[in-house]
Amino acid sequence: MEPIRILVADDHAIVRSGLRVLLESMPDIEVAGEAGTGEETIRQVASLRPDILLLDIAMPGMNGLEAARLIRDQAPQVRIIVLTMYDDEAYLRQFLEVGVAGYVLKRAADTELIDAIRAVHRGESFIYPSLTGRLIDSYLKRPAAPDASEGGAELSARETEVLRLVALGNTSQQIADQLYISINTVETHRAHIMEKLGLRGRAQLVRYAIANGLLSGSSD
Repeated sequence: MEPIRILVADDHAIVRSGLRVLLESMPDIEVAGEAGTGEETIRQVASLRPDILLLDIAMPGMNGLEAARLIRDQAPQVRIIVLTMYDDEAYLRQFLEVGVAGYVLKRAADTELIDAIRAVHRGESFIYPSLTGRLIDSYLKRPAAPDASEGGAELSARETEVLRLVALGNTSQQIADQLYISINTVETHRAHIMEKLGLRGRAQLVRYAIANGLLSGSSD
């Protein structure tokens, strides 16, 4: 039987190395290649044609969501598993809408990832168990999404861009690097955003961004 060929996409070399060690310890799995940016991931998928792509959310340049959307259009035979630190169901919903086959948390990679890869390769889906329950619960409760008209004053163009990058999983340092501003400026923008919109925490910021279509655009 041919091994399951995996492309590992993560912007941290140490994470990729750790995943390679874990995956290559399995007799039925082969690491076909690695990528450190969204753009490199697109190129590697086209070149290597892996069976499964392990994809991080926050990467320099093109983020994981945008990369997943392009890959589903250009190489639909490649099954995508999102491997991330973000356990918010809003991220999960967004990726499910794109058509990914799996969603695994990095903290559980040593116990869940191999099962996820094998399940996805069989044509099944795999979602980290605790997120499945929360996703079902959120659909049953159907909370109203924050509306663009709520929260007082409209956001400036810079605040909107900061909000988009926060919702896409970027850290304050990554946002500062992409926008050529300081971390303190990023945090100031974030505080103003939450005050203007009446939001609390990353989860509500993500839901607002999704509800208002802020994650559909491409990064520069």
